[in-house]
Amino acid sequence: MSAQLTGFAYLIASVLFILALRGLSSPESARQGNMFGIIGMVIAIGTTLADPSVISFEFIVLGILIGGTAGTVIAKKIEMTALPQLVAAFHSLVGLAAVFVAVAAFYSPEAYGIGSFGDIHGASMIELSLGLTIGAITFSGSVIAFAKLQGVMSGNPITFKFQHPLNAIVAALIVMLIITLIGGQTPGLFWSLAILSFAIGFLIIVPIGGADMPVVVSMLNSYSGWAACGIGFTLSNPALIVTGALVGSSGAILSYIMCKGMNRSIFNVLLGGFGGETAAGGPSADTGDKNAKAGAAADAAFLMQNASKVIIVPGYGMAVAQAQHALREMCDLLKAEGVEVAYAIHPVAGRMPGHMNVLLAEANVPYDEVFELEEINHEFTTADVAYVIGANDTTNPVAKTDPTSPIAGMPILDVEKSGTVLFVKRSLSAGYAGVDNPLFYADNTLMLFGDAKKMTEEIVQALG
Repeated sequence: MSAQLTGFAYLIASVLFILALRGLSSPESARQGNMFGIIGMVIAIGTTLADPSVISFEFIVLGILIGGTAGTVIAKKIEMTALPQLVAAFHSLVGLAAVFVAVAAFYSPEAYGIGSFGDIHGASMIELSLGLTIGAITFSGSVIAFAKLQGVMSGNPITFKFQHPLNAIVAALIVMLIITLIGGQTPGLFWSLAILSFAIGFLIIVPIGGADMPVVVSMLNSYSGWAACGIGFTLSNPALIVTGALVGSSGAILSYIMCKGMNRSIFNVLLGGFGGETAAGGPSADTGDKNAKAGAAADAAFLMQNASKVIIVPGYGMAVAQAQHALREMCDLLKAEGVEVAYAIHPVAGRMPGHMNVLLAEANVPYDEVFELEEINHEFTTADVAYVIGANDTTNPVAKTDPTSPIAGMPILDVEKSGTVLFVKRSLSAGYAGVDNPLFYADNTLMLFGDAKKMTEEIVQALG
């Protein structure tokens, strides 16, 4: 394939990737966006394989078969609740791939046309070093994120004395090593840079608490994109450069939006200070001597059946229970009785950006009934019932009243302003951030204790 034709094919693939991102910005066009992405990737892979310099097709085919088989099996077996840790695991693989390419380019630069061993071109050495550094950070950081999300390690912030000064020292050493490595391209400097980069990835994610995981996933997505972009320069591959830049920039923008949704600083996220200054769990809410009022499915059915407006607030508990289909059935019955129904989505509900939207879309919930926090928050004052199913931290008033809380300043869904709050939860335990919710004991709250799916199915039966 000629250089001109290769460039044109990569340009088409890049345009399709941009259209894919555009499509994924809305649930209504997400399927089309996915198709654009698939077609673009097929074109990019086919163009790369048509390059005359590719000679080891047997290894490429073997890699595609292994990766494709693993991906297919995972896609068929993975539960929706495990998507966040799956995304974190995939990010780690992108970072590790970048590290492997950097190692190959460093030891065999002739194969990439960037010089000879020990005498790599300066610009290529900068690109290679950045790809190695960002890739290693992405890998180790994603492994820690996966461990926290999977429950292999504590989701609470893990802090120690002089943590931030240590991070600053390691970061400064990484910068110094990159500069030194450009002039003195020795294996010792190269592997020192790799080790420190793996270490800083670990250090910046460990102090981040579980409540902040949606932002972490988004941030690591951005890191993986920049790692791919850096390696794209090393390989002189335009498609990889463009794709990496798209993923990196879109991930950074999403991280900013998520931080804004939690009233956090984007700089704290990027520097690993996010969630690191607060003790695990934080102070408990002052609930006084109040007791929570418990209700049954029949009570909830009666209240919603006689309401004019019901707002549904889903959370991670709904995902764990896989209650989205029962929830949609319940809402269909309410709408059949003339009740106005809407869904309120907090930007950090669940364990990854868009987690609740994906689950509701899977249950065929109409897109025009799903609203983001800023669109629907003012409507709770006109709602007769707020049905909170598995959400906790995103509805906790402590975020507005306690400046020392781990969730202080985070915008919350004002469910307490509804006429009645129906809270579906297994117990009165604190949420993922470890903060008690005084809303459980409010006069207008009725606790529905039990599994989210089972409780919703019982309400459906009562409505029928």
